[in-house]
Amino acid sequence: MDEFLPSELQALLATARAVAEETLLPEADSVDRDCLWPAAGLQALAATGLAGLTVPSRLGGLGQRLLGLVALTEVLGQSCASTAMCYAMHCVATAVIAAKATRFHEEHYLRPIAAGRHLTTLALSETGTGAHFFLPQTRLEPRGDSFAVNGTKQFVTNGGQADSYVVSTTAGSETAEGDFSCVVVDRDTPGMSWGAPWRGLGMRGNASRSLTLENVVLPRHHLLGREGDQAWYVFEVITPYFALAMAGTYLGVAGAALEAAVQHLKTRRYAHSGQAVAEIEVLQHRIGQLWTGWQKTRLLVYHAARLGDLGDPSALTAILACKADAANTAVTLVNEAMTLCGGMAYRENSTLSRLLRDARAAHVMSPTTDMLTVWTGRTVLGLPLL
Repeated sequence: MDEFLPSELQALLATARAVAEETLLPEADSVDRDCLWPAAGLQALAATGLAGLTVPSRLGGLGQRLLGLVALTEVLGQSCASTAMCYAMHCVATAVIAAKATRFHEEHYLRPIAAGRHLTTLALSETGTGAHFFLPQTRLEPRGDSFAVNGTKQFVTNGGQADSYVVSTTAGSETAEGDFSCVVVDRDTPGMSWGAPWRGLGMRGNASRSLTLENVVLPRHHLLGREGDQAWYVFEVITPYFALAMAGTYLGVAGAALEAAVQHLKTRRYAHSGQAVAEIEVLQHRIGQLWTGWQKTRLLVYHAARLGDLGDPSALTAILACKADAANTAVTLVNEAMTLCGGMAYRENSTLSRLLRDARAAHVMSPTTDMLTVWTGRTVLGLPLL
């Protein structure tokens, strides 16, 4: 599929592959086993300029949008899903900042991001609203020339590691009930405190921690857009970028599992007969099915990204569908690869066991697979999402 991508993006993919092979893949097992935040991988990506993927080119960034995000997260996800997730959240948060950036946002965040000196991320999810990430309970209270932020966020990827956090809040008192806002909170701002380190079943390196904000005072210029703009950000920026970043990551996971199964079948022979396992027709059939499913999902994901970049009216339906489809494909394909590779795949800390645990997170990562599938149906029927 690379040959159909713009030449500029092909060059970025070559750089990403080199980083993935030289840095991400050798550290993937230790990142998973020891719940290590992948500092070396993210630093390598920043050193090559890839941290500025979604920063506008006029600010020194690479100026990529949804298609570039999908392509790079797929490459990274194939080597280390945790690193791909950390990178993806940085790129999505960058896109949110860039969407309505003021001069302050450009100079304080976007230019340093493009230069590889600043890591950002999203802080949206909350325990009380679960998968409904678009319904924050964190409060934004106007105080003269400042805001005070109070609330608790959950599952903050890059938690405690990023230089800034895009935090969703309820709107200030100047806007109508039901509107929401986004602010950027710099690391170590007084009033921030972090929960216990993340030790999940899968995605064990993404430092997904809770963040408590207690009377965190921010100058008003830390607001993104206007008070109440969060609803715009959710459906115009956050959902498209996040859904496609996750779809790309899980395409990578599925591709890695498929490759593991193919290599096992091609190299395995029965000692008693000398027959290559790859010569068994039923296994050829199963590999054919898996490849077809993976490619169908890839085509949907890349198609959705292209539609989104073009601003096509039908883009949202495809974007909503692709994260759900990528989650289903990743889980199914890794499960089947485990079966095809037999007992060797079932060893503790095998590559496929890591991929299986990472893949399972795809369904519960908001917007969840069920939520996205309902939203897809609603857009097909011409109904509002909410």
